[in-house]
Amino acid sequence: MKKIIIAIHLILISQCVMAQNPAAGKSVAGVTVFSNAKIYVGNGKEINNGSLVVENGKITAVAEGDVSANYASAKKVNVGGKHIYPGLISPVNALGLTEIEAVRTTSDYQEIGQLNSNVRALIAYNTDSEVIPTVRSNGVLITQATPEGGLISGRSSVMYLDGWNWEDALLKADDGVWLNWPSKMTISFDFATGTRESKKNENYQTTIDELYKFFAQAKLMASENNLFDNLKLSAMNGVLKGSDRLYIQIGNDKEALDAISFCIAQQIKFPVIVGAVYSETAINALKENNVPIIIPSTHRLPAKSDSDVWEAYKLPFKLFSKGILVGMHYNDSYWRTRNLPFVAGTAVGHGLTKAQALSMITLNNAKILGIDKEVGTLEVGKHASFIISEGDILDMRTAKVTQAFIRGAEVSLDDKQKRLAEKYNSKYGIK
Repeated sequence: MKKIIIAIHLILISQCVMAQNPAAGKSVAGVTVFSNAKIYVGNGKEINNGSLVVENGKITAVAEGDVSANYASAKKVNVGGKHIYPGLISPVNALGLTEIEAVRTTSDYQEIGQLNSNVRALIAYNTDSEVIPTVRSNGVLITQATPEGGLISGRSSVMYLDGWNWEDALLKADDGVWLNWPSKMTISFDFATGTRESKKNENYQTTIDELYKFFAQAKLMASENNLFDNLKLSAMNGVLKGSDRLYIQIGNDKEALDAISFCIAQQIKFPVIVGAVYSETAINALKENNVPIIIPSTHRLPAKSDSDVWEAYKLPFKLFSKGILVGMHYNDSYWRTRNLPFVAGTAVGHGLTKAQALSMITLNNAKILGIDKEVGTLEVGKHASFIISEGDILDMRTAKVTQAFIRGAEVSLDDKQKRLAEKYNSKYGIK
């Protein structure tokens, strides 16, 4: 039986290896002018008929009207009135770290143990993943390769969805450490009756005490500048100094409040809450302590049986109206992150403007991840990482990405799903 299971795994892996993904995009030398475009800068500014100028992988001009005449030797691209957006950013993601959820040997996002602050997700990032092109086709050009499991999962890195290897794809290495805040409640399931029961987590305070002890030890090591005696402790040095983020995944408002109090006590300079908060107390705590939040998709069930059925859809506007820095991730499986623009767009029907919804998955996510000097908006000096769409990128009915560029290099929008659709449409004569 064991031999059969191993054989099945080898067959599945071999199928992944034999799959042919498109080659990485090639940079274009010189100047390229994209004109006759509706440009969404990403910071709220829109240009109805503008030009985007790219040189050596960076944006050198964003202007009203057609400025191609000013660049005599440039390559000129008339986009025909299509929409240009910044490349979308998907944080909190196992994309590139796992290929087939049901096959453990294709996943590399979790290590054994509870305290794994030294683990680096970037070295497991697989640029040959068949899933990556399917996500890129919907305009998501940047992901945050995020470790999972344990109390402290490890360090994430921000990656482009194109490259020959993880070094090519790297945008920002080790941007932060991931802490899974312990749950205040545990849920037990009675198989005999088919019922669930929620109980207080008796080990909650014990786990919190372990965290305080771990951070105290990390501070001591950092103060002595002895950074290599203990890899788990020295890996926290960036968080303690404020150069790295401390991402804290929470399950409810009370956990968020406890996590914020912990960060205040530990003098964490850049904490980020990951999860949903609804109470005025928790929201005010975010505002008062200048803590940004990455919220999950709008397309989810209410948190409680007596909650407003639309609470997930209204949450972005509620947080924006308080002046909180809000980003969004797609929390339901790594491959579904291709729907990120659509779940952000849903919030437009519940108070947000389209510019605000777009900023959640571009500029705001970039600010939270610490990459806003490179990406997040279409501004001079930033990476020429953008997409061209025939319609509104936030609207699943009209969005159709026709071209995508990463650091000025056009990337292929071909993927396995498109190839299969073409194959069977041809077989059955479907046009």
